[in-house]
Amino acid sequence: MLGTLTHATVVAQHMLRNSSNFEWSTIAFLGIALYIYTIEIEQRRLPVVFAGLALWLMDWFNELVNSAILHISHHAALWTVTGHTSYLILIGLSIEISFFFLIAGIPFVKSLPKDPKQRILGIPNRILFVTLFSLMSVGVEIFLHAIGVLSWAYWWWNVPFVPLIVIFGYATFYGVATWVFDMGTNHKKQISVVVALALIDAVLALCFGLAGWL
Repeated sequence: MLGTLTHATVVAQHMLRNSSNFEWSTIAFLGIALYIYTIEIEQRRLPVVFAGLALWLMDWFNELVNSAILHISHHAALWTVTGHTSYLILIGLSIEISFFFLIAGIPFVKSLPKDPKQRILGIPNRILFVTLFSLMSVGVEIFLHAIGVLSWAYWWWNVPFVPLIVIFGYATFYGVATWVFDMGTNHKKQISVVVALALIDAVLALCFGLAGWL
């Protein structure tokens, strides 16, 4: 019931920002992410870079809100990481997950058809790709939940009721990445979106941190 912490929450809280679990593989993940972004910048594929950053920052927004939900409910976050991690940054965000989302936007937007108006099976390709990638991502989460390394506590954010996870857990990520990517060579607008997302995340992190919600 609300007001009682779930077992998964207690487990995650013991892991939260505990550096004793650190593994050097984290440095390898950092190197991989830097290499991927360096290649895109070198090839002057800046829309890809900005789209990738936008997706990553959207994930940070969700993760910060997820942490706030735990402290407001005194029960559980929408998702909680309980599996082994090199470093648990927030209740639902491990360092490995963060590096994944830092990279994920790049292969996604590079998979998009060049023509935003093209239809596939009568469906606008942007809507189709956002939906497909969101469904695939939720499929991965269902697997992680099934093996016990990711916990869902609420019936409306759980199997089989996954529409909210598809829409708010992933479609917003891929949607904003698509939006930024389709700005094309309008780099000023792309930068403004990325900076705005970063500022929102920074303000939330500061406010929630001072309130003791992180």
